[in-house]
Amino acid sequence: MKIGFVILSFNEVDGLTHYLPSIARMVNETPLNIFAVDGGSKDGSVQLYQKYKIPYYIQEKKGRGEAFKLAFEKCADDALIFFSPDGNEDIADVPKFCARLSEGADMIIASRMRKGAQNEEDHLIFKWRKWVNQTFTLIANILWNRSGRYVTDSINGFRAIRRDAWAKLRMTAGDYTVEYQSTIRAFKLHLKIMEFPTIERQRLGGESNAKSLPTGIRFLKLLLQEIRLGKNFMTKGSAS
Repeated sequence: MKIGFVILSFNEVDGLTHYLPSIARMVNETPLNIFAVDGGSKDGSVQLYQKYKIPYYIQEKKGRGEAFKLAFEKCADDALIFFSPDGNEDIADVPKFCARLSEGADMIIASRMRKGAQNEEDHLIFKWRKWVNQTFTLIANILWNRSGRYVTDSINGFRAIRRDAWAKLRMTAGDYTVEYQSTIRAFKLHLKIMEFPTIERQRLGGESNAKSLPTGIRFLKLLLQEIRLGKNFMTKGSAS
């Protein structure tokens, strides 16, 4: 199986400065196809890709979901691991994705909610973002998950997806609801989802582009859309 490792960035120069030396070593030490999809950074991120000789593609259509689509369009790999260099995600988890892909998983999620995991809000008394994520995850499991295995983190972006599974999902989300939609549709199709616990660390510089209230509203709209749509996406919508 050919596996790609995709760096998704938009003005993440601090995180890239931290991660790219390790990623550059991965280029020489693993068979992974490593490349980046950049949303049009103006902070020097692209220059860092050039310095470390990491192939990259610039998005014409903005949005995280569009980055997922472009990544699959630009490679021939059998599966892709999506990584955001904002500091939250642990690059040491990459072999765990590869192992589970070899076991036949269609989608693998690095869970911030499983036993042994750590969420970046765990040190807080009021874990608003974590609780909202868990609520959306609970709803998706109740409505569509019939596998008998509860998926604990339907929203986390640190995940891997097989190419044939991606084609079946017929994704339409162009923004940061792409992960939630992909999990929901994987439930609907009874695809094999696997998880492992991960440590979510604090951001490395900058601020998240996903503000809490607008983000919550977008996720709610996506949820209602998927409720109305049911399984009709299997014959309608984009197959990008």
